Amino acid sequence: MVAARLGWMSETPFLAPDGQTRCAWAGGAPEFLEYHDSEWGFPAGGDVRLFEKICLEGFQSGLSWRTILNKRPAFREVFAGFEFDRVAGFDEGDVERLLLDARIIRHRGKIEATINNARRAVELVEEQGSLAAYVWGFEPEPLAVPEVVATSAASVALSKDLKKRGWKFVGPTTMYAFMQSMGVINDHSLDCVIRDVVEAERAAFVRP
Repeated sequence: MVAARLGWMSETPFLAPDGQTRCAWAGGAPEFLEYHDSEWGFPAGGDVRLFEKICLEGFQSGLSWRTILNKRPAFREVFAGFEFDRVAGFDEGDVERLLLDARIIRHRGKIEATINNARRAVELVEEQGSLAAYVWGFEPEPLAVPEVVATSAASVALSKDLKKRGWKFVGPTTMYAFMQSMGVINDHSLDCVIRDVVEAERAAFVRP
């Protein structure tokens, strides 16, 4: 579930300083409110942004999103802005360089997975035209009421297909969090003031 991955288990709506309610997890850390209000759930169609989020969700595995969010500027710096055609050219020397950089998560498997996934992203774009077209092809029918779940049929299907293509750290739970955050589904709670904002953005969003 979202709250678990964000390190915040309460489902009681968060009353923000502006007097309006948000998803419960938005009150879990000072950094979360801005992220919740301006990024989480808003539809994304840029390949680099989508690739970045897949990578960061992979780095989050076993950790809190707060940790990743605070380290995101450093991740962007050391991974060439997550421009996957550039990351695809990283070699073992880059792996060793990244393992020495205390500003990011120094996990060899996750670092190597990011480089591997960049190469797979290049292949996927050659086949599908864009990463966005591929990802949005897994968009499910919207639910009237958000479900508090860790995976979905769509995230399982996306995970399975990515793994077949050689991607790593793309399990169903990771892909569900990715789909939530990138607006492929709208999982803002019904009493969250941002839910309708996101829904309007999704309605206007031109699918790639």
